[in-house]
Amino acid sequence: MSSLSSPDALPGANDARLAASAASHAAHAAAKRRRERLSQWHLVFIAVVILGPLVIYPLVRLVLLSLTGAHGLSFHAYATFFQNPETSGVIGTTLWILFASAGLASLLGVALASLLFFKPFPGARLVTRFLELFVAFPSFLVAFTLIFLYGSQGSVSIGLQRLFHLESPPLDFLFGIGGVILAEVVFYAPFVVRPTLASFAMLDMRLIEAARSLGANSLMVAFRVIVPLAWPGIAAGTILCFLLTLNEFGILLVLGSAHLITLPVAIYSSATVDLDLPTAAAGAVVMLAMSLSLYALYRQVNKRKVRGAK
Repeated sequence: MSSLSSPDALPGANDARLAASAASHAAHAAAKRRRERLSQWHLVFIAVVILGPLVIYPLVRLVLLSLTGAHGLSFHAYATFFQNPETSGVIGTTLWILFASAGLASLLGVALASLLFFKPFPGARLVTRFLELFVAFPSFLVAFTLIFLYGSQGSVSIGLQRLFHLESPPLDFLFGIGGVILAEVVFYAPFVVRPTLASFAMLDMRLIEAARSLGANSLMVAFRVIVPLAWPGIAAGTILCFLLTLNEFGILLVLGSAHLITLPVAIYSSATVDLDLPTAAAGAVVMLAMSLSLYALYRQVNKRKVRGAK
């Protein structure tokens, strides 16, 4: 009989297999620990070399500058910022432009996404690609485009003047709150289109067909089926639109008049015109807190969107 089948050989073979298995587990555990240490060193490298000088240090310096007074730590810059009689008007103007622009841009973005997804037309895919490309444009380019088209000396305004034999150009609204809102709506609506389209793409079309087969009209299907199911994506795109509109500066710099002072413009003026860096830093910290609050809300809604997709 072969020695492989002898009782004395089996315990030795089992011990060898157990030893090999233990060695393999130990090698895998050691490799896993090396990967974890390597990933930790990668995080340290990113934090020290990239985030440190580009993000963390400027933010820390900004906060310290806002808290620096003549005799050390002080909240004088914040007191100066909030006690300024113009501050309430600046914040009110900022919020008014924010809700008007971002609200209209969100409605337009959702409407465009609905049209492109549920009512496709020849060239709809090309329009979608253009909207995706549009978000890469600088915002001030949109402002200058509107000036060339609808400014008092723009091509549309001059054309209307010559067509109707008017003494002066009929369009003269861009340099003010109307032009700022128009430019921000045009620029930021595409930022809502993409998340909304992605949300529509995850819908179960059988539910929509079932609602229609039960006699629901288009409005009932839209507000009772589509919107509740696609709401996380719509909300994420809307919050992102509000966040980007809050931090907009290029359009305001091009189209804002001397009487249209928003928070970014006030911070810029305090730093470059008044040379009051602590007050400008205090305003920047206030604006940063508003932006981070919107970003935290965006992250929460986006998590729910991803969780719902799973």
